[in-house]
Amino acid sequence: MDALQSIGVFAAQTFLILFAILAVIIVIAIIASKASGHKDEIQVELIHKKYKNFRNLLKSQTLSKTERKEMKKKLKEERKAHETQTRDHEKKIFLIDFNGDIKASAVENLREEVTAVLTLATPQDEVVVRVESPGGVVHGYGLAASQLLRIRDKEIPLTVCVDKVAASGGYLMSCTAHKILCAPFAIVGSIGVVAQVPNLHRVLKRYDVDYKEYTAGEFKRTVSLLGEITEKGEEKFKEQLEDTHVLFKSFVHKFRPQLNLSEVATGEYWYGEQALTKGLVDEIRTSDDYLLGLSEKHQIVKVTYEHHESLSQKLTGIIGKAFHKGSLSILEELETRRFL
Repeated sequence: MDALQSIGVFAAQTFLILFAILAVIIVIAIIASKASGHKDEIQVELIHKKYKNFRNLLKSQTLSKTERKEMKKKLKEERKAHETQTRDHEKKIFLIDFNGDIKASAVENLREEVTAVLTLATPQDEVVVRVESPGGVVHGYGLAASQLLRIRDKEIPLTVCVDKVAASGGYLMSCTAHKILCAPFAIVGSIGVVAQVPNLHRVLKRYDVDYKEYTAGEFKRTVSLLGEITEKGEEKFKEQLEDTHVLFKSFVHKFRPQLNLSEVATGEYWYGEQALTKGLVDEIRTSDDYLLGLSEKHQIVKVTYEHHESLSQKLTGIIGKAFHKGSLSILEELETRRFL
């Protein structure tokens, strides 16, 4: 017993020392981050210039030395003439990328990018959003779709390009567009809802472990991880899933009324060519091809919101995740209804 007590005391002392060191590091990091003044910012990249530079670079390598000199002179004259032109009413293409995960984490950047675009874009311009997402939580992708609706509400043409996958929540976003372009083998559709809920009640019962759950409201908790799942609670949970599916279908129908929902809202997904025949997309075309074509006549401005985490934020984030993983909250995430 003395040996076990000694080990316990040593472990406790070690933990306290490590905790104290970690606390000091966090304090130093907070002070350093305040001094450095980390700021979030909007990044802008001129895609049409990048394409033009590609073309000029490749072209110059196929010319003689004399021809290259003539080419440089001509490009300089064209650049000067272009700068003197009045471009107030020239159509601009604003490009946004959305790379979604199950939690729709990218929506935080999307809302800032859309806000930035709306400060300048007019109905004479166009917004192109490249969506890549297999779907995820209902509230996250609902908010993402709402951000794209802000563009439609301003009567600005909205085009969504799907190069790989836009399923479930990803398609919920995509259907808000005036036009959906899709690569031949991109995955589209999956208009359905799923929920996964592991239940450990029988395991607890086997080991004589009591679990008490107190609620106010008949359906505050329909099914849970540790409590007994009743027939009434399970029926209500399924009803809620069906209600979510109905909302999903209604949203899709609002923006793509030509779809046969009884055929496409089954939770199935389709590849590009199949999706086109079912009316889920409007054209088989990659985003690269579409943007390259637009770059011949229009400016393409890629807008990206950059969030710079300070050292203190990174440290606290790591600590938070560690505590989070050590709690039941990570299991509770499995109860979330998803467009998946």
